[in-house]
Amino acid sequence: VTVSAGGDAAVNVQVTSQVGKSLAIAESIAVPLILLLLLFAFGSVVAALLPLALGGIAILATFAELFLLGSLTNVSVYSISLTTQLGLGLGIDYALLMVSRFREQLATGDDVPTAVARTTATAGRTILFSATTVAIALTALLVFPQYFLRSFAYAGIGVALIAAVATVLVIPALLALLGTRVNAGRLPWATSGRGDASRFWERIAGAVTRRPLLAALPVVAVLLLAASPLLKVAFGTPDATVLRPGISSRQVSDTLAAAFPGNATSTIDIVTTAPLPSTAITGYARAVSALPAVVRVDSSAGTFTAGRLTTPDPGDGALGNRAAQRLAVTLTAAADSPTAQNLVTTIRALPNPDHVATLVGGPSADLVDSKESIAADLPWAALIVALATFVLLFLFTGSVIQPLRALLVNGLSLSAALGAMTWIFQQGHLATWLHITARPMDTSMTVLLLCIAFGLSMDYEVFLTSRIKELHDQGADPRTSVVQGLARTGRIVSTAAGLLAVSLFAFATSTVSFLQMFGLGAGLAVLIDATLIRGILVPAITTLTGDTIWYAPSPLRRLHRRIGLSESESTGTGPHLANAAQRRRGIRPASAANHSRSSGR
Repeated sequence: VTVSAGGDAAVNVQVTSQVGKSLAIAESIAVPLILLLLLFAFGSVVAALLPLALGGIAILATFAELFLLGSLTNVSVYSISLTTQLGLGLGIDYALLMVSRFREQLATGDDVPTAVARTTATAGRTILFSATTVAIALTALLVFPQYFLRSFAYAGIGVALIAAVATVLVIPALLALLGTRVNAGRLPWATSGRGDASRFWERIAGAVTRRPLLAALPVVAVLLLAASPLLKVAFGTPDATVLRPGISSRQVSDTLAAAFPGNATSTIDIVTTAPLPSTAITGYARAVSALPAVVRVDSSAGTFTAGRLTTPDPGDGALGNRAAQRLAVTLTAAADSPTAQNLVTTIRALPNPDHVATLVGGPSADLVDSKESIAADLPWAALIVALATFVLLFLFTGSVIQPLRALLVNGLSLSAALGAMTWIFQQGHLATWLHITARPMDTSMTVLLLCIAFGLSMDYEVFLTSRIKELHDQGADPRTSVVQGLARTGRIVSTAAGLLAVSLFAFATSTVSFLQMFGLGAGLAVLIDATLIRGILVPAITTLTGDTIWYAPSPLRRLHRRIGLSESESTGTGPHLANAAQRRRGIRPASAANHSRSSGR
C-alpha cells in the first residue's frame, strides 16, 4: 500500500520545494542565454562584462540589505529570486544606456573625460529618475499587510536604488579607465559600436509620425482585446492545484475531492472565543449544517447534517474544551469557489451562539480576508504610485500632459498583459502545453506582477522621454524630436526588454503555476511596452498633440524652473537652441531674464 501525505502543510512544503527547484532551473537556462545575448547586444567582450559587474554589485548589496532586514522583520525567501532577476535586468538596462551614450559622445569627437562627463550628466540623470520611478512603483507593496508582498518591496526598492547609485559612480569610473578600449574584444558580426541611431526604429518612427492616428488605433484595439478577459477575472489563494498532478500532495487533494463525500480540503473552521453549553453548541451547529453547500458539521455535541443530528458522539476531544469550542464545516465546493466564499460571509453573519463571539478560519476564510485586505489597500497603493509617478515625471519633463499620457499607456499595456494571463491561467487556454490546471488568479502574485511590470515600463518610459525632451529642448520640431528620440533609444529599450524577457520567460519551465504566471506575465508586459507602447503609441500620441504635450500651467512652469532639472543644461548644447525651445513654450530665455534683473526692470 502506498501512503501519501496531503493537506495544507504538505502542500506548502512541496510548493516551497518546487519553487526552489524551478528557480534553479530557470536561472540555469536564462543566465547562459543572457550572457550570449549580451555579446550580441554590446558587440564586444569588454562592454558585455559591464552589466554583469553592475548587476553583481546590486545583487550582493541587496542581499546584505535583506540580511539586515531579516533580523528585524519577516522577509520571504522568494525575495532572493526577485533580487537576482531585477538586479541583472536593471544592470543590463542601465549599462546599455550608459555605454551607448558614451560611444555616441566619442563618435561626435569628444575626448574620453568629456564623453564620460556628458554621459553621466545625461544618461546618468535619466537612470536616477528611472530607478526612482521603479522604487516608487514597488513602494506600493509596503501598503499591504502581507509580509510576502512587503518582502518584494524591500528587495525591489533596494536593488533599484543600489543599481542606480552604482551606475552613476562605478560605470563612469570604468569608462574613464577603459576609454576607447570599451570596444575591445570586438566580435566579427558586431556593428560599428559607435552608438549610432537605429535605422530600423527611425523608419518605424517616421511611418508612425506620418499617420499617427492610423498607426495607433489598431494597436489600441489589439491591447483592449487582450485585456478583455479581465471582465471575468476571479482571484484565489494557492492550494494543491498550483502543483502538477504527479506531485504527491496534489494527488491526495484530487483523491479526497473525487473519492470521498464532501470536499475535505475545503473545511471551514469555526472557533468560539469562550466556552459554550452543549445546548448552545447544538443549536448553532444545527443552523450551520442547514446552510447550502454544507455536507456536515462536526462539533463536540455531535455531527450534524442538513439541520439534523446524525452522530451523537463525534469521538474527537479536539472539538471542545473548557476554554473554547470548535466546529469543522465540510463543504461540497472547492475552497476558492464563489460558493465557499459566500458561505464564509453567511456564517459570519449568523447570530452568535449564547452571545459568544465566533471566529471563522480555513482556506476559504483566508481567501475572503486576503481579498478584502488587498482590496481595501489597493486604492491607496494605486494613488501613491500615480501621484508619485506624476510628480517625478513632471520634475523630469516640466509637463503635466506627459505624466498623464505615461500613466494611461502604461495602464493599457498592463491590462493587456494581465488579460492574457487570465485567458491562459484562469480560463485554461494553453493549459496542456504549460501542464497547468485552470484556477483563479493568485491574488498576491497578481499584485506583485502589476507593481513589477509597472516599474519596468516606467524604466523604458524615462529612457525614451528623456531623449525626446533633450532634442525638443535643443529646438527640434515635435516630429523630428520623436523620430530621432526613438531612433536613439529604440535599440536600447528593445534590447534591454528582450534580455529581461528571456530571464522572465524562463519561469515558464516551473512546476508551480503561479510562478509560471508571474514570469510569463511580466515578460509579456515588458515586450508589449518596449514594442507596441514605446514604438507606436508614444510616438503617435506625441505627434498628435504636438507642442501641447509639453504644456504646464504658468505656476507649475515657474516651479519647474526652480526645482526641475533642464536637460539642455546637462548636455552642453548651445544657448540659442535652449532659448528657442523656451520661446516656443512661452518661457523667457534665461539671458533675457538676467538682463532685466541686472538693469532693475
